[in-house]
Amino acid sequence: MRVAPSPALPQQTAAEQVRSVLARAISLSLTVDGETYDLLGAHTVGARGRITLHPPADTPLSDHLARAPHDGVDARIELTDIAPTALRDRVRARVTLTGRLAPATPGDLGSLRLDLARVVLRTGTGTQEVAPGAYTLAAPDPLALEEAALLTHLADTHADLVSDLVVLAGARLPHGVVRTLPLAIDRHAVSLRCEYGEGHCDLRLLFPGEARDAAEAGDMVRRLLTAPRCAHHHDHH
Repeated sequence: MRVAPSPALPQQTAAEQVRSVLARAISLSLTVDGETYDLLGAHTVGARGRITLHPPADTPLSDHLARAPHDGVDARIELTDIAPTALRDRVRARVTLTGRLAPATPGDLGSLRLDLARVVLRTGTGTQEVAPGAYTLAAPDPLALEEAALLTHLADTHADLVSDLVVLAGARLPHGVVRTLPLAIDRHAVSLRCEYGEGHCDLRLLFPGEARDAAEAGDMVRRLLTAPRCAHHHDHH
């Protein structure tokens, strides 16, 4: 059974989630004309989410693009958001962007821009299409770039704190948890993955206020344990 998050609880929009995935990503898959290429450290995300690829020279991809029409080619970019902690199922989201890939500067294949046509976000709670306009106006979560360090620090150094956070769920968390690890953190909340013999339950604990940076996020996590009440939801798999 899956329990959807309450719409009244503050959370990232789908567009913000996509921008956050892009902000963290160091790799992506590019598909053009039915051929897929894995690119590592070969893209940048500029103002308003503009994606620019910098394909390496003298590769099958560069040869492919050299034969492409001058006005570019239809392209699909796929990114996978992986939890930085050692969960059983580490895939948190998948993002697909489609559009037209063309030289950012005419005649220069070393820098290619994606003219965006469609954005799709897939998470454990379903699939959402994000309007390109909403995507360009959104910004990454302020913790997006620091999230991996925050979560691994919490898992490696503060296992006792993670255990204390789980207690906040009280009787509403099913019995039989064998392991709990940090899953995600954003300006609104920290999420924990509670694993069972089979399946898991994701627990999202709402902060008392918004965290604007890593220092505030750490403070918010500690304040959760002293707050008189904690808003949260579960997502069972």
